[in-house]
Amino acid sequence: MKLSVQKIEGTEQLRALATESDRLALASRPRLPFATNDWLALWWQHFNEDRSLVRDRFFVHTIRDEDGRLIALAPLILTERPARGPLRVRVISFFGSDKNITELRGLVCAPEHEGAATGALLAHLMARSREWDWFVWGGVRANAEAHQVLTETTGFVWRRQTSNHVVGLPDTWEKFRATRSRNIKESLRKCYNSLKREQLSFTFHVVDDAALLPAALERFFQLHALRARATHLVDHADYFVNSPAKSLLLGLASSPERVPALRVFELRIGTELVASRVGFELDDELYLYFSGFDPKWARYSVMTTTVAEAIKWAIARKLRVVNLSTGTDLSKTRWGGEVVTTCDGVLTSSSRRALLKWELSKALSSHARSAKLLARLVRLAQRRG
Repeated sequence: MKLSVQKIEGTEQLRALATESDRLALASRPRLPFATNDWLALWWQHFNEDRSLVRDRFFVHTIRDEDGRLIALAPLILTERPARGPLRVRVISFFGSDKNITELRGLVCAPEHEGAATGALLAHLMARSREWDWFVWGGVRANAEAHQVLTETTGFVWRRQTSNHVVGLPDTWEKFRATRSRNIKESLRKCYNSLKREQLSFTFHVVDDAALLPAALERFFQLHALRARATHLVDHADYFVNSPAKSLLLGLASSPERVPALRVFELRIGTELVASRVGFELDDELYLYFSGFDPKWARYSVMTTTVAEAIKWAIARKLRVVNLSTGTDLSKTRWGGEVVTTCDGVLTSSSRRALLKWELSKALSSHARSAKLLARLVRLAQRRG
């Protein structure tokens, strides 16, 4: 297949591709809210930087076949650190250089075209290797054709893997529950019975109205922050403490019937809101995103109840899949399902200047890690002393 690669200019041209690019996002496996046109345009609006220490350049490329059909979108950003000067480093990456807001990032493409699209983009950029220093290439499915293409590329090194947990849904909750492990069955029994024993009743509500979503998100932000401040539970950062992350979700809330369709799942005990989780409906799949809950209700496992009720809702809507998002913690693994592994790596430009910068960057990173380890050991010794 003969493919053409072209750079587009700015979010106006990106928005014009919405119909084509969202078709690709819904053809991807697994489907991700981070691959949709709305997410990408809002991400650039709220997260791109332009200052003396860092400058982001819009670097999105389209990949089309001989008939002009879009077969892949590469939502790329070219970041310069610092913005100018002889020490400037130019790094290509996919949209998502945020603190865990974009959980998975990479090429937007149907699985059957990933290998060809990756090869075409690779050839296009290598022919312009003097324009960049290295490429942080993410979201490549393990053992897929694109993975093989990059593995065989000179100068490419794999760095890490990310696990994504995808659970298939039958047509009833009873069938779903019957096929779960003993561990999750026991957890479900406890979370529901703990409320019954104390004569507490709960209500579950899904907010999907554009007029109500902003307020629901504000409640979610408050519960997410409340959970992050809890010192007696497992450490959990507040990922929405900064305004760009909040603004991105609020932007998506203005169009809940588009792709991705934002939903907020809320659990109340009596009249009190105790747990909230954000989700994205992508055709017949549900992506469960971040959550928040009031720690004083933790002993009732309110987040387990919230996830269970969200799965019941998805089954009732005849959705096919629930994606529990990334990570290897028990809250995801105990539900079973398929583990989709994606890989991230780095491709260094073939120019001599880029290779020198890369070696210097590795040396500085190693020194920084050693300094952090030494500081940690000193603090530990001081506490024990």
